[in-house]
Amino acid sequence: MSTDGRQAVPQAAAQPAPQPADLQAFSLVGRTALVTGVSRGIGRAIAMGLAVAGADLVLAGRSGSLDATKEAVEELGRTATTIDVDLAHPEVIASGALDDQLPADVDILVNNAGVIHREEALTVDADSWNRVLDVNLTSLFFLTQRVAGPMVARGSGKVINVASLLSFEGGIGVSSYAASKHAVAGVTRALSNEWAPRGVQVNAIAPGYIVTDNTARLRTDPARATSIGDRIPAGRWGLPSDLVGAAVFLASSASDYVTGHVLLVDGGWSAR
Repeated sequence: MSTDGRQAVPQAAAQPAPQPADLQAFSLVGRTALVTGVSRGIGRAIAMGLAVAGADLVLAGRSGSLDATKEAVEELGRTATTIDVDLAHPEVIASGALDDQLPADVDILVNNAGVIHREEALTVDADSWNRVLDVNLTSLFFLTQRVAGPMVARGSGKVINVASLLSFEGGIGVSSYAASKHAVAGVTRALSNEWAPRGVQVNAIAPGYIVTDNTARLRTDPARATSIGDRIPAGRWGLPSDLVGAAVFLASSASDYVTGHVLLVDGGWSAR
């Protein structure tokens, strides 16, 4: 209380002078990243971006689909090893059959591999439904379980799941994909809650409409392509390279206090 009877205004504590940003926090030198679905599109762009930031790579996917990305990573002066795995068969991962191929020193796991099936819900059959869920969700979970064990044990690590704008929306004619990507957002938060106290951050990137093979059918449909493009505030479809900055951030120590977050990279679509 002041001498004239008025309530004194609390004063803010003195703050240290601002310091220049430590851009070394974004460096991935000395770290190893395992990335799935790297043959093209978003996965390849992210793998290359992590390599440019200094990471060595472990590339996981079907035999024969990894060679070009492996060579490109090595041309940057980083090491790249490969793991032959078909993510349509999550039981192989869950059984531990791949454990002897999984390096124990993986610092960063990027679960990018995904498939989409476009069909009206009334005619979707069990095989197509299960394939989408197996690749997009079940393999993601069990690969994360196997790779994150050593991370949790040593108290550090980064898991980045590639979710989708359809983690928040239903889409049209993609019921299995929407279901899987909603679940990816959910499992991201669930794992974060368990592992954040143990030094492992689990986050996701949710791309909007990106120029990839998965969106080829939309982009060749004049009506859909126009309606989608007109709704994106950025005025264009995204490119795989648009996701690299988000991936490097979430993979680096710059994001050590970010966990359980689903980061939209959608050109402003979700703000409309």
